[in-house]
Amino acid sequence: MSTRTIGRPMEILLVEDSLLDARLTINALKKGTLQHRLTLFLDGQEAMEFLTRQGRFAQAPLPDLILLDLLLPKLGGIEVLSQVKSQPELKDIPIVILTAAEDEDLRQEVESYGVEHFIRKPVNFHNFLQVVLDLKNHWHQDLILPWPE
Repeated sequence: MSTRTIGRPMEILLVEDSLLDARLTINALKKGTLQHRLTLFLDGQEAMEFLTRQGRFAQAPLPDLILLDLLLPKLGGIEVLSQVKSQPELKDIPIVILTAAEDEDLRQEVESYGVEHFIRKPVNFHNFLQVVLDLKNHWHQDLILPWPE
């Protein structure tokens, strides 16, 4: 069987200000079988510049999935979520919230935006990887298939 593939890896945007949490998420994705490219931002403002392709991000690819912390510097996660969901070219990107916040009102507010999942930290990474794989299978656009011989 050939190991060549066609298609492209899944584009994942991780917006997380904790380097420890970012490292754990990145390592979990590396351990999974999901072929992906990951872009990391430590604050919401820079993530929005990337998503709206401003300045140095003019040629940036749109992500297939956004992993978003809520407690971010410069521009908070709720504001990022609100801006993404209000823009036609971004609103259909699935968003998974990864947060340490335990406020039930906050959870309800976030879910009112139509996020795909709300995952509390510390994250059970087996469940986390299953969520990402389920989203990948749902959107099919990013499948990487074996090249026929």
